[in-house]
Amino acid sequence: MIYAVSDLAYAQNDTRLDYLSLSLEELGKIKVSIATGNNTTLDQAPAAATVITAKQIEALGARTLDDVLETVPGLHVSLSGTNRLDSIYSIRGINTTFNAQVLLLVNGFPIQYSATGGRPPLFRQPVNNISRVEVLRGPGSAVYGADAFSGVINIITKSADEIDGTEVGARTGSFGFRETWFQTGQTLNNWDLTFSFNHQQSDGDSDRIIDSDLQTIFDGAFGTSASLAPGELSTGYELIDASISLKNKNWKFNARAWQSNNTGNGAGGGQALDPQSTDDVKLFTADAAYNTNRWLANWNNSIKLNYSYIGIDANFTILPPGSTAGIGADGNLSTTPAGAITFPDGLIGNPSATTEDIQIESVNIYEGLDNHRIRLTVGSRHQSVKTSEDKNFGPGVITNPASTPIVDGTLTDVSDTENVFLEDASRTINFFSLQDEWSISDNLDLIAGVRYDDYSDFGDTTNPRVALVWHTNKTLTTKLLYGSAFRAPSFGDLGLQNNPAALGNEDLEPETIDTFELAFNYRPRSYLQTNLNLFSYQAKDLIEFVPSAVGNIAQNARDQEGYGFEWEVNWELNKQWRFNSSFAWQNARDSDTNDDIADVPGQQFTLNAFWKIAPHWLLSSQINWVGDRVRAANDNRSSIDDYTITDFTLRRQNIYKNFDVSLGVRNIFDENAREPSTSNGSLTPIPGDLPLEGRSFWAEVRYQF
Repeated sequence: MIYAVSDLAYAQNDTRLDYLSLSLEELGKIKVSIATGNNTTLDQAPAAATVITAKQIEALGARTLDDVLETVPGLHVSLSGTNRLDSIYSIRGINTTFNAQVLLLVNGFPIQYSATGGRPPLFRQPVNNISRVEVLRGPGSAVYGADAFSGVINIITKSADEIDGTEVGARTGSFGFRETWFQTGQTLNNWDLTFSFNHQQSDGDSDRIIDSDLQTIFDGAFGTSASLAPGELSTGYELIDASISLKNKNWKFNARAWQSNNTGNGAGGGQALDPQSTDDVKLFTADAAYNTNRWLANWNNSIKLNYSYIGIDANFTILPPGSTAGIGADGNLSTTPAGAITFPDGLIGNPSATTEDIQIESVNIYEGLDNHRIRLTVGSRHQSVKTSEDKNFGPGVITNPASTPIVDGTLTDVSDTENVFLEDASRTINFFSLQDEWSISDNLDLIAGVRYDDYSDFGDTTNPRVALVWHTNKTLTTKLLYGSAFRAPSFGDLGLQNNPAALGNEDLEPETIDTFELAFNYRPRSYLQTNLNLFSYQAKDLIEFVPSAVGNIAQNARDQEGYGFEWEVNWELNKQWRFNSSFAWQNARDSDTNDDIADVPGQQFTLNAFWKIAPHWLLSSQINWVGDRVRAANDNRSSIDDYTITDFTLRRQNIYKNFDVSLGVRNIFDENAREPSTSNGSLTPIPGDLPLEGRSFWAEVRYQF
């Protein structure tokens, strides 16, 4: 387990501390909210939880949230084979294209793209304004509702006290990477004000080459030579992230604007290289919270309101200029074509969507009963999606493939017609939850809760959780945990249409999971701590896009079962050396066929070493091994190679009056690491899988005043 800097340390307002400045015993005192919604010390939290702090993020040399999460036991950051190389947070063998089973929160509020159910496409989270990242492995629907299925990630941003003035910084490195940031924290007339701005840009690694793609197959079938493979994945991007926060004794306001510009489409929207097209994604969030500050005896009541807007302008050249493809009677790509059509300007589609999400909830905590803390939450949430699209294929565009030999690049606007890829939709969710944290005795706590969610478009669901936390002795804490969770079908799962890759199904049921866990936190010495989490789960009605005669249709396709363990060791050798290490093993199988779940790591090993070379000097190294991944039963490609990536970061604090310098190298041995390209219902995977970035270097400066 990676511990966070304690509340005591933050109260001291010493923002110049490095990661080794506090002992493991002190670091373990932090209180986290992700497990119960209330502040609970990490060793008492009724969940398998991990916390990574700002100081450890600095020591790791992380650039984005993905770099941070790869250190979490049992969590692997993979790549979507069909969705623009989006990050997939694979937890305990649960791994899907849009990754809707992991709920991402920022300061407790969801960041969710309701069209697909997961995070916004191409989402990258800079780390400079992060105070800590809390990660819950396992179900969280009893507290958070839908999509807290295999895990929950909560990003806590820095307070004014933590920034303690103003910081500016810049970073540059390989692949044309450059980053600048500014953040400030001030107290004005009893109001704490924080502001953060981050700009990040990269040209992408031009050595991430794939040898063949979907168009390669079409070239072989039709005698054309349109494919751009061998060629590089399109991985350049530009990111702007700005946020502001105001809070006092009773009120808290947050607003954030995040924008991804000119972002490459990875292997292409249709698994054919597409270096010219880019996506633009905009995210705006705002939230307000009012705490009554115990107006009523024994009660702590708060009202929370949050709003999010996500807008996506996607540009896909699905097949490159000069391509020929088989087109079905509906005008889409088809394995049973009605005719072969040549596209001299390419097969082009520009689907766009905006989603809005508004939520209000009342959180009420009652402490009037001895040894009990009761949490009652009631609220309502409204989600909506609006779409538009123009393209040169599909229904309403190509009406007779057999007599249409050539289609040029003229686009037809099918917005507000039945031929659009997804019709406008909305839903309302009303919810209620009740939780009791009962201290049965000095060494035994029982946490029990339940949440009820009622969806206007598919029905209701109830999810309980129970946890028994036993302080077995002064050095051992034992936890027995049970929780259930669900994942609601997204608007896309229910309503995608006129799409060559995926079609919705309005008859879908929600995905469900039941998980049992046994966890041990053992502290034999003040300088040594270890954690062992054993888990077993049964997931039902998992949604996948299943091939059929008319396309890939969303179905409650399979049940999945899994079991395994996560083992962590934290060792403070002395004041100069500290080690964090973990090993995770899982066995996930299809409940009906008993086949291994494809593409997910069966084993993972991480080792983080931190060496305080001299005062103000810190050298850190990270080793990440990913192994034991298998292909799907019907995938005849060669096996997936294991890989080991090794990173180093050297940091020098106070080189001159709060001026810090860092140097880093990623993948120092230039490992040819690849993530599996899976079909997931698409027409075809990339045969040679998806290469990760090669060796890279970076340098950073930051100054606090």
